[in-house]
Amino acid sequence: MNKIAPSELILNPDGSIYHLNLKPEHIAKDIIFVGDQNRVAKISKHFDSIEFETQKREFKTITGTYKGKRISVMSTGIGPDNIDIVMNELDALVNIDLINRVPLKEHTKLNIVRIGTSGSLQADIPVDSFVLAKYGLGFDGMLLSYDCDEVLESDFEDAFIKHTNWSPRKARPYIVKNSRELQTKLSGDKVFQGVTATAVGFYGPQGRVLRLPIQDPDLNNKIDNFEYNGVRITNLEMETSAIYGLSKLLGHNACSMNAIIANRANGTFSEDPYKPVEELIIYTLNKLAQ
Repeated sequence: MNKIAPSELILNPDGSIYHLNLKPEHIAKDIIFVGDQNRVAKISKHFDSIEFETQKREFKTITGTYKGKRISVMSTGIGPDNIDIVMNELDALVNIDLINRVPLKEHTKLNIVRIGTSGSLQADIPVDSFVLAKYGLGFDGMLLSYDCDEVLESDFEDAFIKHTNWSPRKARPYIVKNSRELQTKLSGDKVFQGVTATAVGFYGPQGRVLRLPIQDPDLNNKIDNFEYNGVRITNLEMETSAIYGLSKLLGHNACSMNAIIANRANGTFSEDPYKPVEELIIYTLNKLAQ
């Protein structure tokens, strides 16, 4: 078996993986992703014990125990490009022999849950509610750098492209389903389900106009009223589709949970945006610990 070259699998002098600054023993098999590094401590404060903590750049990780379940919490920063780093390096930690630089014979599957904040695109999904992404819809194009046809929902994609008259100058939208196992574990009475769309930026790519005109001013309206086999696009953020795509390709479970702090359809914003996030943190921790 050919060794993976040092230029491809980059390690720090202490043997930890390059960006995340982690070694295999530092992470649990159940991992919570957050975007904001300050949110890592907001989750780990609920742990019964903490065994490890590190940070390099925007990537902060704390591993500990909650109700007997070993869990890692990691900040990914913003955007699909960061998810590409995080997912590949996490997988390398559990599925590559870092010393000999060869894939391990036995595959380890991680359970990855994203806890994020998002704006609802549907008037009937109110602020302060939770959304679980059955599918990730990527506008970013990142996953298309990989041989990924096997994990894509091509008919779903074609219907969306036709409905929105998607510009051929943009990356082709891609759609990936979540982990059914995690969906079952994380579902609940107050949890809405649908498609979480992932944009490559915050302003123009999400339809916000400051001083620059955007390519399709009607795109958000088209997204709002798109439906495929009874499934709607519920919210828009910047990480879910990349997490779903790479998790599927690498053989991991992934599910994205968002606290809705804004409703783009009716212009409302949560009176206390920290409250639904804290509630979602407790909800998710308890579901993972069951």
